[in-house]
Amino acid sequence: MMRTTAAGALALGAVLLAAPAAPAASPSAAPSSSPSGAKAPVTTAGTTFLTASTLAPGQDASVAASTGDYLYWAFAASEGQTDTVRVTVALPPSADRHGAQTWSVEVFDGLRRRQACTAGPQNATGDTAAASLALSCTLRQVRSWAEPWSGDPLPGSYYLRLSVSDVPQADLGLAAQVTVHIDAKGGADDAQPEGGALKAPLVPPVNAGSTAAPGAAAAPSASASASSSASPAPGTAKVAAPAEPESHWYSDLFSGWNTRWFWTVGGGVLAALAGVWGFTLTRHPRGHRAVRPIPAQGGPQQFPAHQPGPQDRYRD
Repeated sequence: MMRTTAAGALALGAVLLAAPAAPAASPSAAPSSSPSGAKAPVTTAGTTFLTASTLAPGQDASVAASTGDYLYWAFAASEGQTDTVRVTVALPPSADRHGAQTWSVEVFDGLRRRQACTAGPQNATGDTAAASLALSCTLRQVRSWAEPWSGDPLPGSYYLRLSVSDVPQADLGLAAQVTVHIDAKGGADDAQPEGGALKAPLVPPVNAGSTAAPGAAAAPSASASASSSASPAPGTAKVAAPAEPESHWYSDLFSGWNTRWFWTVGGGVLAALAGVWGFTLTRHPRGHRAVRPIPAQGGPQQFPAHQPGPQDRYRD
């Protein structure tokens, strides 16, 4: 029995040695752990400045739009950056169009002032045979500070507006595909001019169409205030708390639901008094008639003698 068991063990060991070694797992079969870093494109667009869809740094937009609509997007720009907006419009099929179409792209800052483009075609026209249009706008470098009267670009939110400036009436409403891509170059080290500092961004980037809940804005902590003093990362802007409205002694005179009635009645009374006073100053005084002397009591009334004149020669 022991000899039989030993022989079986030797035979099993020979079989295992003769079998080929299993191949090692290929590294390509394992899932990649490196993140791609690309963000999903935004598929919506606003129709006004207040409803503009927000684009994060490095995020594109791909929207199905209607010909003739105004499309708005918002993106943040920090000091030292030079942003370039690139828009590609896939026009409706040529069989559905009745003429040439002209599309325009405009960029506004946080105060809704139109910013000048230093390069790129802001307007593009395509005939009925064109399949797509390419538009672009390169902004000036975002400055760290500027004079109040100047229109220099400052850190904060910027608005991108895409519209159709010329299109046949019959082509309004046709489906089109719009793709938006924003490039940013430079950083805080390239900000010009130096010697000043901006207190707060023009308009901090916020979520489009969202309403802040009561008490959502908490007081900044010491660590947050310390980090806010540092230069922001490229593509981001520091968010400033909204300033409290100033109150003066005359503020209550222009507020309230019945203020309009008070001002209307008061204005009417002042106008009536001004009219009476003006009439008193400008009216002509009545002339005084000559009074004849009254004759003495009991005597005949004396009248002055008639003096002949040129008119008497026409009398009979």
